[in-house]
Amino acid sequence: MESKNVMPVLSQPVRAKSLLRANLERPNVVIRSRMPNIKVFSGTSHPDLAQRIVDRLGIDLGKVVTKKFSNLETCVEIGESVRGEDVYIVQSGSGEVNDNLMELLIMINACKIASASRVTAVIPCFPYARQDKKDKSRAPISAKLVANMLSVAGADHIITMDLHASQIQGFFDIPVDNLYAEPAVLKWIKENIAEWRNSIIVSPDAGGAKRVTSIADRLNVEFALIHKERKKANEVASMVLVGDVKDRVAILVDDMADTCGTICHAAEKLLEAGATRVYAILTHGIFSGPAISRINNACFEAVVVTNTIPQDGHMKDCPRIQCIDVSMMFAEAVRRTHNGESVSYLFSNVPY
Repeated sequence: MESKNVMPVLSQPVRAKSLLRANLERPNVVIRSRMPNIKVFSGTSHPDLAQRIVDRLGIDLGKVVTKKFSNLETCVEIGESVRGEDVYIVQSGSGEVNDNLMELLIMINACKIASASRVTAVIPCFPYARQDKKDKSRAPISAKLVANMLSVAGADHIITMDLHASQIQGFFDIPVDNLYAEPAVLKWIKENIAEWRNSIIVSPDAGGAKRVTSIADRLNVEFALIHKERKKANEVASMVLVGDVKDRVAILVDDMADTCGTICHAAEKLLEAGATRVYAILTHGIFSGPAISRINNACFEAVVVTNTIPQDGHMKDCPRIQCIDVSMMFAEAVRRTHNGESVSYLFSNVPY
């Protein structure tokens, strides 16, 4: 028999070692092969958060060009192939809400018809979340409409944070991961409020009672709530404090603050009732209209928000505003979703 020259086949471990050795010899080269088949794109609403997410994941932000025609129609061009990829689009419902929502829908649809394997919308602040029920005759349920639009555009999965009402998840027929800012809030309280053991957690309305009781239980402190009545939207008629805040540090906790009329009135009520200091911790700091001037004139020690909405401009205008970075929670949610792992760990822990 004639002997044949057979090329040796490198086994997978040997190849892996060779690749690793080659990369170690080139220390300036960043290894970005840990998460294959994933693309993360950013809309125009919050590019800083999207960049923080991809930096945490160790991948590059996807190329996308967004522009407007002269008649203000939105045009989106995805600058790289997404065929067979697991796509994540980061777009927050802030700023020019309607334009940003339309941009998100167009980006989802562009990726879907370009044969993306799965498209996940990462929406840190869900738009129209306050219009979640028909509270008067002929009122729309706009949050349900937004859910339908996202599904029709082609979204396969939604990742968001602190929905105004958790029942909004039921508006979707696709999976929705509603992350909580609570673990990051607890961490901030313990690290920044020296007297947190002598604090009381306060909800500025009855609807947030469940949120504050959860935080109070985990801190092992008491809670209170403020019952408010509204004459009309963004205008509070009266407030009644339920609970004892005398000689305690009061920590107001809410999911969002828009014009800040509620939390500023609540802070005055707490000081009148004997609270030593007042903090406000909010997941979504919208701060529209007179919000910044109201906070500057109010009696807060600090107003703490997360970066689900861009806060750089607000922090320049108001030194009392402080920001908690939650990009690591979204990055970990993306990583776990991509790898088919459970996301429930993030409901009670801050990833490091």
